[in-house]
Amino acid sequence: MSNNAKGLALTSLGVLIMSLESLFVKLTNIDALTFCFYLGIFIFISMTSFLIIKQKDIINKITSTSFPMLIICATLMGSSNVFFISGLKNTSVANVVLIFGTAALFSSLFAFLIYKERITKNIILASIFMIIGLVVIFVDELSLGGMKGNLFALLSVCTFSLAFVFLVRYKNISRVVLTACLGISMSIISLIFSDTLNIDLRTLGIIAIMGLFITPVARVLMGNGTKYINASEVTLLMIIETVMAPVWVWLFLNEIPSSNTFIGGFIIVFTLIINSLYTLRKGNIK
Repeated sequence: MSNNAKGLALTSLGVLIMSLESLFVKLTNIDALTFCFYLGIFIFISMTSFLIIKQKDIINKITSTSFPMLIICATLMGSSNVFFISGLKNTSVANVVLIFGTAALFSSLFAFLIYKERITKNIILASIFMIIGLVVIFVDELSLGGMKGNLFALLSVCTFSLAFVFLVRYKNISRVVLTACLGISMSIISLIFSDTLNIDLRTLGIIAIMGLFITPVARVLMGNGTKYINASEVTLLMIIETVMAPVWVWLFLNEIPSSNTFIGGFIIVFTLIINSLYTLRKGNIK
């Protein structure tokens, strides 16, 4: 198997497993902050255990990287997870993952504002269509009086994209250490703002499965897979989550997206596919 094929296989499997996370969130009835508090702890336990077993130079892994940027990115990504789960608790899974699918738009914007990176014509054109898709979804929720979940999803994609822009520049930051730290940041943020941390054993079990297995396995597979493929291929494969997350929730919980979500979602997904294929073709020509 070639490195490219290996990268595609690992990343695809990681994204597919990651698409189950939305279902696990929807299977619980506790508030988002309580969910995030316990999920953060389980993610930290899982990733720290992995570091201790596989990478015994854990202290060097932390101190040899840009520690301030590690903390900034962990806080941003921890915040993104809190916003993402809050979004899932307040609107449909389809709305949240579709809004999150516009990460490329926000990453390009932040890269331009912070590092003065040039925004290519295809990104500008794709952004126009993605914004149209977002407007279609948001107008529907506005008429229903349910904008809260969409705003959480928007905050989630903004904080994630900002962290991603920093991580592109700081490639030496260990992604495993980062994931462990974002788990802690999730728990700290939730502890500060949560009114209660009461939880039943069934819900704790669901969160434990997600935090100890689903999330870490997905991130490790994606982390290894993305070493062998380029950014456009990653963007294209991320559409698996955008499509499958609502499917899992529909199959198990019968949550059906609104007609506007279907229309806006089609515009966003189609735009992402066309833009990724264009970027791949352009790269191959070069």
